[in-house]
Amino acid sequence: MRHREPYLHLRSLDRADVAEVAALLGRGMADNPLHVAVYGGDEARRTRRHESLMSVLLSGSPSMRIDGVEQGGSLIGVAAAVPPARCRPPAQTRLRLLSRALTFGPGAAARLLAWNRAWTARDISEPHVHLGPVSVDRHLRGRGIGTLLMLRHTSHLDSIGVPGYAETDRPEAVGFYRRHGYAVIGEADVLGVPNWFLRRPPR
Repeated sequence: MRHREPYLHLRSLDRADVAEVAALLGRGMADNPLHVAVYGGDEARRTRRHESLMSVLLSGSPSMRIDGVEQGGSLIGVAAAVPPARCRPPAQTRLRLLSRALTFGPGAAARLLAWNRAWTARDISEPHVHLGPVSVDRHLRGRGIGTLLMLRHTSHLDSIGVPGYAETDRPEAVGFYRRHGYAVIGEADVLGVPNWFLRRPPR
């Protein structure tokens, strides 16, 4: 008899899911070029550091909307987004993020600040929904999990009639975002890594 994989389940996540979401973002994004540049070459360290940082961000961003895909009771993909005028975390959360970054050492903290400044400077001025972070477990990429998350995200964008905005340091993600209506509006090197900035018009 042919083995069937458990169904994929898409749902909204909440504060009770923060630890699991942070863990997925840590391991799912450990091979991102910017993460390699910021955190260093050891994958286990990159995973731990980004998970730690994401735990602070997620727990301190009450306006953030997080969708997740589960399979067999395990979280395997997430997409977070913040509503218009909420791109920057609250001031207290920014201080906590800085404090956590400093525990990684002055070099990593300085690189994180440079990354943040570069992306903040590119943020579009019009009201928009800011997508990210987005991640799928690496061994499950290419199986439609990201598509499920993006269809839910773009449906929300269309329901409220505002543009979407996103950044990526992954060349293969550019085509993925384009398939969901995003267009590249800018490119820049950040810490020596090519980055793309994308906008999706309202529909």
